Amino acid sequence: MVAVLPGLYVGGAECCSSPEALAAAGVVAVLTVGAEEEAPPPPAGLRAMHVRARDEPGADLLSRFDACAAFLGAARAAGGAALVCCAAGVSRSAAVATAYLMKSEGLPWEEAYAALRAAKPDVGVNSGFEAQLQLYEAMGCSVDVSSPLYKRYRLQVVTEKYPELQELPREVFAADPTSICQTSNTEALYRCRKCRRSLFRSSSILSHIEGSGPTAFAHKRITDSTQLHKHGCDKCTSYFIEPVEWMEPILLGVMEGQLLCPKCTSKLGSFSWQGEQCSCGRWVTPAFQIHKSRVDEVKTLPLCNFKAAKV
Repeated sequence: MVAVLPGLYVGGAECCSSPEALAAAGVVAVLTVGAEEEAPPPPAGLRAMHVRARDEPGADLLSRFDACAAFLGAARAAGGAALVCCAAGVSRSAAVATAYLMKSEGLPWEEAYAALRAAKPDVGVNSGFEAQLQLYEAMGCSVDVSSPLYKRYRLQVVTEKYPELQELPREVFAADPTSICQTSNTEALYRCRKCRRSLFRSSSILSHIEGSGPTAFAHKRITDSTQLHKHGCDKCTSYFIEPVEWMEPILLGVMEGQLLCPKCTSKLGSFSWQGEQCSCGRWVTPAFQIHKSRVDEVKTLPLCNFKAAKV
């Protein structure tokens, strides 16, 4: 058990085997990260939190960072100390402790991780946890479920587990715009150009960094100048979006396929859990691609504006 900050310790599972050592350190709360369904109970009188995660790059710790920080912060704010532990005290506990340092001390992830390693040189988070810490920093050390960054991360987590999934998590689907009230005049609706059925909102668009243009399509041996311009244009010809509820029946158990309008069945685009290439050259994984030529953008007004106009 190593002190990282006053009132914050990191260690392996063996740390919980000595109630005397915990008491001497002033530990009042234990946060355990392990693969088990439930962690062994801590010594009597200590508050406990358990986060289930394997020490694998695809394991999701990011979604729990805020809750972990709140648990650790509460113990320290009350004048006690908190212990973060995992099996070896090397990767999972280190990732959680780094996230806490980022949030509580306002440190970039590299500085927070360096501070942790200075206190405990044997720590080493896996590549997946490192990427999650970088994403946590990009979101301002707060898990924003509405952020395009988080939505793309969440889809990637599902993609890694896709072959073994019996059903898709409900949280990966955006609400069908036909089933909700549009309340923001800053958000656009996108409708099928043929039948005008509302398909998705602007908040569902997952932007990506523009690719390298024509050079990304060299493997297709495009020699015609017209085709080269088509593939090499600097403006993406499709929207890549998060899945929407109306897509659910066609996604599970199928790696790729067409996306059809749920009302008129006209072709809108395609999807692939393994990814597709945008016209700008960027490879997007997973890909739920709607061709811009098949939809229209419609600006909407909040309902209150229509009521005011009738008065």
